[in-house]
Amino acid sequence: MKDTYAIVGAGFSGAVLARQLADAGHPCAVFERRNHIAGNCHTERDPDTGIMVHRYGPHIFHTDDDVVWDFVGRFGAMRPYRNRVKATVGGHVYSLPINLHTINQFFGTALTPTEAEQFIAAQRLEIAPTNFETSALASIGPSLYEAFFKGYTAKQWGCAPTDIPASVLNRLPLRFTYDDDYFTDHHQGIPEQGYTALVAAMLDHPQITVHLGTPFSADDIGNWRHVFWTGRIDGFFDYCDGELSYRTTDFAAERAMGDIQGCAVMNHPDPATAHVRSTEFKHLTPWESHDQSIVFHERPRDCGPNDEPMYPIRSPQDKATLARYIDRAHATPQVTFAGRLGTYRYLDMDDTIRESLDLSAAILSGAPAPNFSVEPL
Repeated sequence: MKDTYAIVGAGFSGAVLARQLADAGHPCAVFERRNHIAGNCHTERDPDTGIMVHRYGPHIFHTDDDVVWDFVGRFGAMRPYRNRVKATVGGHVYSLPINLHTINQFFGTALTPTEAEQFIAAQRLEIAPTNFETSALASIGPSLYEAFFKGYTAKQWGCAPTDIPASVLNRLPLRFTYDDDYFTDHHQGIPEQGYTALVAAMLDHPQITVHLGTPFSADDIGNWRHVFWTGRIDGFFDYCDGELSYRTTDFAAERAMGDIQGCAVMNHPDPATAHVRSTEFKHLTPWESHDQSIVFHERPRDCGPNDEPMYPIRSPQDKATLARYIDRAHATPQVTFAGRLGTYRYLDMDDTIRESLDLSAAILSGAPAPNFSVEPL
């Protein structure tokens, strides 16, 4: 085993690292504590409907990085897919992200792009954007904020929007055209056979062994050439400085004949609705045909010790705790922390892949393995 790289986690971070190192002739052992690969991108066929479901919520691959797109395409056909999200607010359905159609429908107007820009400018409050709420009020005004963001954000994060960083709003575009494409990236798609099949192809290499249902012990570090840890950084250190906080999600399945909601993703900002988002998976695979349908209704909550961590909260207290773990990591030889959990950051799939490609390239060039793929703070 002294010649073998140990990679902890079989999501995109670990799978890309394993494949790149294996292609260069280095044996890799991948350890995954769950009984499936692909991490939170895991997809599987629903046994009742035959529909491909995204077990941990919808994942649409989008990137402007040609290298990442070409790399993913090596392991499975990517079908074009545009994410067009809807939102149910006050008994009406609107288009997201907020665009000219949303504005005109919500306010009962027929504004041109220029008129809409002027209208929204008049809605904005002159307030310092110090948190999510004040940033939204300064950007879109109280009416749109309270309808589309306030309740959704409180349900998603389990705290007041005033306790959420202003930077979170940057992920939510505002458009003065009728463009309702949720993402603007040049490449957008979904693997034809699902993400799990794509990751399985990535790990299908004679130099790679995969061990499912197998937790990796930090006590085994010395047995390997090097360890790439893509699990929780606080978990590696047995939570000695406390747990980093995450949100997780409960999924309630609804099955029926025909079509249930008429779109892939429906947001539910209204505080009176318990779930925050509903995904009808047959619409994520429009190249398939199914008589039945299945929807997952999502209810976020705080992540407990036996839950799957999904969204890092990164509160000021979390960042202080993370700083202590960073110090411990820098004092831990032979281990590189990578990926969303290993660096405690929110990462899109393409960012995760790019960081693993860069990390593996650096190692294969002869550079010493760093403690982090990217410094978390």
